[in-house]
Amino acid sequence: MLQHQEIPAHIGIIMDGNGRWAKKRRLPRSAGHKAGASNFRTITRYASKIGVKYLTMYAFSTENWSRPDDEVGALLLLFKQYLEEALRDFMDENIRVKFIGDVTKFPPDLQKLIHEVEEASAPKTGMVLNLAMNYGGRAEITAAVKRIAEEVRCGALTPDQIEEKTVSARLYTAGQPDPDLIVRPSGEQRISNFLLWQSAYSEFVYFDILWPDFRPRDLDEAIAIYNSRQRRFGGV
Repeated sequence: MLQHQEIPAHIGIIMDGNGRWAKKRRLPRSAGHKAGASNFRTITRYASKIGVKYLTMYAFSTENWSRPDDEVGALLLLFKQYLEEALRDFMDENIRVKFIGDVTKFPPDLQKLIHEVEEASAPKTGMVLNLAMNYGGRAEITAAVKRIAEEVRCGALTPDQIEEKTVSARLYTAGQPDPDLIVRPSGEQRISNFLLWQSAYSEFVYFDILWPDFRPRDLDEAIAIYNSRQRRFGGV
């Protein structure tokens, strides 16, 4: 299906619908998150295989802390299991893992694993996998503005020197291209505080499919839809 299709350099995916997937099957929400985590690995490997250069996966938002304690605890345990697996198995693949978001809010053992995975995968030369954990677009922009304000206060930067690229260079994704395509399964059609600055000219594709049921063929379809559109970036 991807023959003669342009593969977007950077794809963002909002992994949504784990809880509803579990509810439909009369399972605990934690079972949905476990199924979603398994599918995350499948889609990540597939994206790398077809030539995606950057893949940003929305795993845990700054708003997710408001969920029930048992659900948050189950998610954090899943993250830990995934990172342990990544150190054991995932490192055989040419994928560099980076974490975007304020990871200092996570427990120390999870923070340690995060740093170990980033360090172990740093030499990789293939696809960059951005895992958005405790991530929020507004928080990211706010942090960038604070950095710029501090640089102005210290005299390292003047207000006249502040441009769009000044902000971009202080985001978690500094040095990466903005996402060409953002995909959201689950039937919802909103951005949910994901890559607010970076997605200014992204193409959005929505699916009425819950994340654990999202398959490589669905990503193929999203890429085909992306290819069917004409990107003007505000021009004619």
